Amino acid sequence: MGRYIVKRILLAILTVFIICAITFFVMNAIPGGPFNREKALSAATIEALNKRYNLDKPVPEQFLLYMKNLLHGDFGVSLKNGRNITEIIAESFPISAKLGLMAIAVALLCGTVFGSFAALMRNKLPDRIIVFFSTLPSFVLATLLLLVFCIRLAWFPVWDPNQPNYLLPVIALSAYPMAYVTRLSKSSMLDALSQDYIRTAKAKGVAKWKVIFKHALRNSLLPVITYAGPQIAYIITGSMVIETIFTVGGIGSKFVSAITNRDYTMIMATTIFLATLMVVANLICDLLYKLVDPRIKFD
Repeated sequence: MGRYIVKRILLAILTVFIICAITFFVMNAIPGGPFNREKALSAATIEALNKRYNLDKPVPEQFLLYMKNLLHGDFGVSLKNGRNITEIIAESFPISAKLGLMAIAVALLCGTVFGSFAALMRNKLPDRIIVFFSTLPSFVLATLLLLVFCIRLAWFPVWDPNQPNYLLPVIALSAYPMAYVTRLSKSSMLDALSQDYIRTAKAKGVAKWKVIFKHALRNSLLPVITYAGPQIAYIITGSMVIETIFTVGGIGSKFVSAITNRDYTMIMATTIFLATLMVVANLICDLLYKLVDPRIKFD
């Protein structure tokens, strides 16, 4: 198992490096620059700014300089406000992490319960109701929640950094993964219930609740864990759409503003941050397989 973990860590480092390279060169291939504004700057000012941030050098040399700084834990400064990017991430990530952890907890718990219940009530009214509500897109739900509860009824503020209310953003952010987990759990539970060991357990007179929770549910969780790994990383970094709709000051909204402003260093930092979380979450997810199903062997 130790050899497998080392191999996966090396593969994860290679994956992050490839993502860094692709993002950096594609970003610099797009026409324009970070200092192009509605109010044009003088040529001398742009030249001085490019020299200050090493943008006057060839792109391959810029990449090598960036990776050298990155190896020392330096993400650089924002090209728009001059703030240290590490400080920006440290300030915005806890908001996204709190929002994301609550959303993924709701999605996994409710999705597994709803999916299992829908499988047990197959082709009945509860099954049809659950399937219907699991097809509503999260951005549509977010817009409806904002319109009804924040604007029309004024029960919740849109977003107050001093007194943040996570209820509506969590509901909206958990909608899509919960819908997917519901469908995944339903199909996995139906497959598990049709297996021979379930029929054997029933024939032996094992209690129904024990058959469902100890045998069927446990074996139906593997696909959910597979989905949960990368989804946790994605949600924790913040949904760009949900954070933008509710004006949540998380890392997702910072990524959107960085793209809009062509803030190269901020784009790179948030992309690397997301990629690292993704590969770590996938590694943890693979290790959790062993806990759920001891029959799994690592090569």
